[in-house]
Amino acid sequence: MFDIIGITAVFVVMIVLLRMKWHVGYVLTAASSIIFAIYLMRPAAIAATVYSAIVSQKTLELTVALAFIRMLEMILRENNILNVMTQAVKGVLRNKKCVLISMPLLIGMLPSIGGAYFSCPMVDDSARGLDLTQEDKAFTNYWYRHPWESILPLYPGLILATLITHVGMREMVVLNLSYAVAMMAIGLLFCMKGVRGQFPKVENRSYRALLSFMPFVILLVLVIVFGVKLHYALVAMVFMLMIYFRYSFTKMLEVLRYGFNREVVLLILGVMLFLTTLDRSGAVVNINNYFIARHIPLMPILFVLPFVTGILTGFTLAFVGSAFPLFMSLPGLDAHSFSFAFAAGYAGVLLSPVHVCLILTRYYFKADVWGLYKKIIPAVLLYLIVPVLEYVIFRHLHP
Repeated sequence: MFDIIGITAVFVVMIVLLRMKWHVGYVLTAASSIIFAIYLMRPAAIAATVYSAIVSQKTLELTVALAFIRMLEMILRENNILNVMTQAVKGVLRNKKCVLISMPLLIGMLPSIGGAYFSCPMVDDSARGLDLTQEDKAFTNYWYRHPWESILPLYPGLILATLITHVGMREMVVLNLSYAVAMMAIGLLFCMKGVRGQFPKVENRSYRALLSFMPFVILLVLVIVFGVKLHYALVAMVFMLMIYFRYSFTKMLEVLRYGFNREVVLLILGVMLFLTTLDRSGAVVNINNYFIARHIPLMPILFVLPFVTGILTGFTLAFVGSAFPLFMSLPGLDAHSFSFAFAAGYAGVLLSPVHVCLILTRYYFKADVWGLYKKIIPAVLLYLIVPVLEYVIFRHLHP
């Protein structure tokens, strides 16, 4: 119970500070400091936690990926490629709603931490001239980035879930398919209420318009087909484009400085420090063990453990890796049970204030945190109806 009260207090403080317009990096650093105090961590343990957060491989990869995404966006924007690409999508799909959601859905196929930042400028450009708030655009980008993670076998959380539970990938994908479809349908209720009609037909679909998609096509092929890590693919793509556009050495330095912006580095360090602190404190494991020890009925356990872990960490791998092994000792579980638990955990991830995609999307669009959550919370509640109904119906038919 101590862990639940303590972590709840931390999240309340975080939400208050975000509402006060604090930089997210400072908010997460403050939250980490509160956890240090709550758990009476010794100076040596605190120093080790900070050091681990700074030098970890994940911190390096996330920093490089985000910095080079910013560089790629700058190069494409300055050379009018983003605009050409957006106009091409408008000409082909034409339907305004389809155009807006197509970019985050496409980029969402890249299984990368913080990948939602990639599609932010594309959504922003597509929404130009439409009556959408910053919160509308932020929600569109954030929500439609995420349907794939329940069903695309490239995502490590889904892979780990099948390895732990011994449920076949095909069976897990089929069971999770309704969740992804529900997400795609639900999103339309909350982000595009005033968006109707079609963009004007474009007669001249030029060769340049097709070429404008090549950076993204190449990235998708490198990451999905050849298994290249996103940060490596981004580094290669950025330098290839700088050579293609004949950037001078001075211009290259300008692009690099734009990518490794101080606020970006602070943002990533804050995220990784908080996650590392949460892990070292033992809060997640303690909360999981608390629910197991209280002999709570099966369905609440399958829901609460991954859901709470998902909210605390904002990572699918985290709730799968911490909650699913605990389930293996419980009797009467089957593939439907694990699929339900996955949906519950993913709902927690979508709601998490430390979800990297949410942080980055809100940072790009400068969206109000409560204005964004007023869309996310009801959307997630609607999403949860699907796995709950499926689980109850299945248990009724197969008691």
